[in-house]
Amino acid sequence: MKTLLNLAVGLLAATSISAYAATGSDSYETVQKGKYIATLGDCTACHTLPGKPLFSGGVAIETPFGELLGANITPNPEAGIGRWNFEDFQNTMASGHARNGKQLYPAMPYAAYTKVTREDNRALWAYLRTIEPVHNEVETNQLPFPFNIRMSMKVWNWLNFTEGEFKADTQKSTQWNRGAYLVQGLGHCGSCHTPKNLIGGDKQGEAFKGGELQGWMAPNISGVAHVGLGDWSEDDIVQYLKTGANRYDIASGPMAEAVEKSTQHWRDEDLMAVAVYLKDLDHDHDKPEPLAATEPAMKAGRNIYADRCSGCHTPNGEGIPKLFPKLANAPLVNSRDAVSVIRVVLAGNRAGTTDAAPTGPAMPSFAWNLTDENIADVLTYVRNSWGNAAEAVSADEVHDQREQLQAE
Repeated sequence: MKTLLNLAVGLLAATSISAYAATGSDSYETVQKGKYIATLGDCTACHTLPGKPLFSGGVAIETPFGELLGANITPNPEAGIGRWNFEDFQNTMASGHARNGKQLYPAMPYAAYTKVTREDNRALWAYLRTIEPVHNEVETNQLPFPFNIRMSMKVWNWLNFTEGEFKADTQKSTQWNRGAYLVQGLGHCGSCHTPKNLIGGDKQGEAFKGGELQGWMAPNISGVAHVGLGDWSEDDIVQYLKTGANRYDIASGPMAEAVEKSTQHWRDEDLMAVAVYLKDLDHDHDKPEPLAATEPAMKAGRNIYADRCSGCHTPNGEGIPKLFPKLANAPLVNSRDAVSVIRVVLAGNRAGTTDAAPTGPAMPSFAWNLTDENIADVLTYVRNSWGNAAEAVSADEVHDQREQLQAE
């Protein structure tokens, strides 16, 4: 029986390799490398709907200008990219142009993918050609007029896009350069963690200082203290990306999805390279003075925190590692924009699940029994206690988020 099973497995493997060979001259190793590159790039996030075939498209991508849909990138000749050749694909990744010359919108992060090497694109292309061809017609452009006119992207590119592969810094280590390549390129971390200008391009000189995205605040991920990863060790960063939690924080919102679909599957050496690179990023940051404990909002917030929050996050804001996030000296809490913490208090949150941590902790919604002023007070208190220092949260900010969540 065991011999028959081994024979069946061998035949299946041979059939799979033959299938790969049938797509061209790509080796099994090249295809497997491409599959890993797709994981590094988190391609499923924008190109695969839950319960639908892999990369068959249709995922809604919210932008400040309207909605776009992720394209079908299976090798279907009518609805996907089956009629493309590698040069078509390379042109898309490197310069943001589809096969017919159509200019893509930067929701497809070609401003980052332009840094991906031709060799890695070649492997990714080989992998995509092995995916099941799915006939799923997707009209990607759902933007209202005038944003649906693609000619405007010529101006956007002129202002915000520089084409070119990643160039290694010869003054840095191989590990640092690998981390830089992943963060700047395939990982496209700046797409969320870099603040944007009025037309959606990255603000010059503010890479990885944090940016708002779909009602969440993607925090500062540079090595600066207070608002960034200054207190995190390299191992802390690796643990967070691998499991979705560490002694400081638990992934939530879009980051939880990124951990679930992408970073938990990265090789440990790549996660460490990212950590080395991020810890080396630094910039000036002036820590503000915390609000006085005698302020009315601080007094009210302290009482609410003791009643509603301290049971999980502990009276001193230290939380419980991997279970309830640490609030003391927490970068997200100290962020210039409180949108994420407002959203979590209003809507509640469940942490992402990973192979290493299959059961994610949850926080209940407090929208039903805390007023806008209550939530503003408790968050003002949290943002100015235990070493934290940040602007007070207003009831109007909470009200705006409440309305947005109700609309969603």
